[in-house]
Amino acid sequence: MNPIKSTLCLLLILTSIQAYSQYTDVINSNRPGASRSAFSVGTNVVQFEIGPYIIDEKRTPVTSYKVSGYGIDFAARYGLLFEELELNIEGTYQNDTKTSTSNLSTKEERANFKTVTFGAKYLMYDPYKNSEKNKPNLYSWRANHSFKWSSLIPAVSVYLGANFDTDNNPYTAAGVEGFSPKIMIATQNNFPGGWVFVMNLIKDRIGSDQSDFQYILTLTHSFNPKWVIFGEAQGIQSDFYADNLFRFGGAYLWQKNLQLDTALTFNTKDTPSVFSANFGVSYRLDFHKDKEIKNEKIDNGNTAKEEGKRRSRRNKSKIKKKDADTQDVKKKKQKKDDIDFNDN
Repeated sequence: MNPIKSTLCLLLILTSIQAYSQYTDVINSNRPGASRSAFSVGTNVVQFEIGPYIIDEKRTPVTSYKVSGYGIDFAARYGLLFEELELNIEGTYQNDTKTSTSNLSTKEERANFKTVTFGAKYLMYDPYKNSEKNKPNLYSWRANHSFKWSSLIPAVSVYLGANFDTDNNPYTAAGVEGFSPKIMIATQNNFPGGWVFVMNLIKDRIGSDQSDFQYILTLTHSFNPKWVIFGEAQGIQSDFYADNLFRFGGAYLWQKNLQLDTALTFNTKDTPSVFSANFGVSYRLDFHKDKEIKNEKIDNGNTAKEEGKRRSRRNKSKIKKKDADTQDVKKKKQKKDDIDFNDN
């Protein structure tokens, strides 16, 4: 995700962002794009993200075939111990029919998990934390929507995960099975006016016959606290599969813990051509509680304990001054009464 300190954060809620802290008052989903936010869901938050889709692929040159079917993307996320740490499991299950259209027509019924990954993400750098420059100006719309050079500095997180692939999986290269590492660097820029840019650099299935490099670039814009649109480019490069995919779509905040979304995916080649449409939902169970501030430094450099003592001394000083002023008033009044009495 603090709804824009009433407004700004709500404008960013559906975009894989959390502008000024890890936890936000409203759900913060990675859907509907494929990129991953630099921020976690927040401590003691359990979040589920799921989206069924339909797929249509066609390959025309040389070996011609057609794939049609359906699948489902899923993810479960949990904020553990620290605001910066998130544990997650995510994957894709697909069921389709692959039909060969060259020479002898054949059909192959396929069903399996295309990916299942267990991982952990940790926020290494947060430029928005304790930053007065990034807090909204409650008195100036122009100040909140003007460009700030500091917004070019992104939040940065690192991800370490493990893929699990079953033997004889029709969606992986021959010989790929068992566990393989996955690493990712995720960056995120929150620009004024409800714009958010997320970049993922991924090395997947490291050491296997399907080791690939991916990049994902996502630009999101929110029009109001409920609606957001996005555009995304994803590049995949490996000996098994290479492609450039494009997505666009939007999301709607139904309730503070419930988001609905939809997106289209396509490419620009015919080896194979890809078209997919998905509809998704994200829901969270919010058990988050703000931690009590004990010895954290506040704006003037004091700890909360030191600040409490300082304020206590200041209040006592005010009371003493007030008592002294009261005594002075009483003395002056008494002196005036004595003068008036003598005059009589």
